[in-house]
Amino acid sequence: MTPPRAAYVHVPFCRHRCGYCDFSVLAGRDDLADAYFRALETELARPGAPLELDTLYVGGGTPTHLGAAGLGRLREAFAGRLLPAAGAEVSIEANPADVRPDLVAAARAAGVTRVSLGAQSLSARTLAALDRDHAPDDVRRAVELLGEGGFDVGLDIMIAAPGQTLAEAEADLDAALALRPGHVSVYCLTWEKGTRFIGLLARGVLERATESVERAMIEAAIDRLEGAGYEQYEVSNFALPGKRCRHNEVYWDCRPWEAFGPGAARFLGRTRTTNHRSPFTWMKRLREGVDPAAEHERMSETEAARERIVLGLRRRDGIVREAFRAAGGIEFDDLAADAVRGWVAEGLAVDDGRRVRLTRAGMLVSDGLWPAILRGGAAAASGTEPA
Repeated sequence: MTPPRAAYVHVPFCRHRCGYCDFSVLAGRDDLADAYFRALETELARPGAPLELDTLYVGGGTPTHLGAAGLGRLREAFAGRLLPAAGAEVSIEANPADVRPDLVAAARAAGVTRVSLGAQSLSARTLAALDRDHAPDDVRRAVELLGEGGFDVGLDIMIAAPGQTLAEAEADLDAALALRPGHVSVYCLTWEKGTRFIGLLARGVLERATESVERAMIEAAIDRLEGAGYEQYEVSNFALPGKRCRHNEVYWDCRPWEAFGPGAARFLGRTRTTNHRSPFTWMKRLREGVDPAAEHERMSETEAARERIVLGLRRRDGIVREAFRAAGGIEFDDLAADAVRGWVAEGLAVDDGRRVRLTRAGMLVSDGLWPAILRGGAAAASGTEPA
């Protein structure tokens, strides 16, 4: 197999763990940075040969929490192992409060081209409700500094926060658009098991947005972003022309990618390997020369094809039948014909014979469409075995 041209690196350090976060995070444990970098350097040697990359994404956690010196250490760890090709997209996630002139300079020296800024909101009230540790002015200052540094800037915006009204969500979106980032990701708050927010929800301290309010917020986001010239190229992602996140498109195309760090998952054709989520376990296993992976998933051709359908239809471009067949040797209609006919009849999809894509109504309810594809359901009527 041709080596992957994309890689993800997970940096777990954060100043504190937000109440909704269930990621692999080390909050307030900067003393473990040396151990992390030793483990990372060990894992980066796993592929054997250096990887030439078209996209590299450094996420977390909060990679920028380690400051300019931390970015310098990442650059040293990657040297000779992860090699961005000419014109590569190199992305890093950043907390707005971390973005200072020295960090901007360090990011440039490290070859970063794109910064995904975890703004979440530009309202002090909503940021407090989300348990974030930055202020609205931190976001504005960070966007200005990054723009002056020549980076492509993406903003993450979270809606359906505890107590947030539709008017507040709309004001947030307007404030984000006033900064004119190249890319905007809009996510509804998810309530994950084991998080502090779930405990507060159970005790009645927090209240989650109703489904109708969430939908109204999502529709407001689409209206505002598309009205401002942003294309909704995936369910939650919007970009100005030429500013799509190329690394995320690797995931949605089901192209192979490498991954390093606690909780990171790599994908090689039909095999997905996920590292231990616990940074402590991940570091310990690498220190002892043991495989840090916790899960190895091998998909059949049909299972892989079903996953390509789900990820492909999350994108506004949809799925071209000929390209789908070329990617895996399976006919799209053998797996999805019945489901698509039903979606078209309900106005959730359009099918011109060559391409199938979801309508706006379909994208709004897309999560509810996938069980029929992933489990077979009506789409298995052609006789294809269920996944």
